[in-house]
Amino acid sequence: QVQLVESGGGLVQAGGSLRLSCAASGRTFSNYAMGWFRQAPGKEREFVAAISWNGGSTDYADSVKGRFTISRDNAKNTVYLYLQMNSLKPEDTAVYYCAARSRGYYSVLWGGYDYWGQGTQVTVSS
Repeated sequence: QVQLVESGGGLVQAGGSLRLSCAASGRTFSNYAMGWFRQAPGKEREFVAAISWNGGSTDYADSVKGRFTISRDNAKNTVYLYLQMNSLKPEDTAVYYCAARSRGYYSVLWGGYDYWGQGTQVTVSS
């Protein structure tokens, strides 16, 4: 059974930090590229960050570059994906989704991913 389970969301003041986690199991996700996307109310789902299967390559949306860091831990049967979010802004408020792509290299398009988590809410107050 494939599971991607996000955690770590919450309410934080502008300028604060949060660390999102995603536990992926049920496939050999250590061979999968993974990414984070977000969706704010009334807006389309958008790319945030992505990482290749071995962590050797990453990419970020321009809006989060220099503030967010994506990483992963392939050491165990359950692969963990992280998103360290610093200097948060009210415009970062959204539901954040973890995604996995059954290829080693990532995509910035949400349609390029095969598995999704249920999402975790991040709210940044001004």
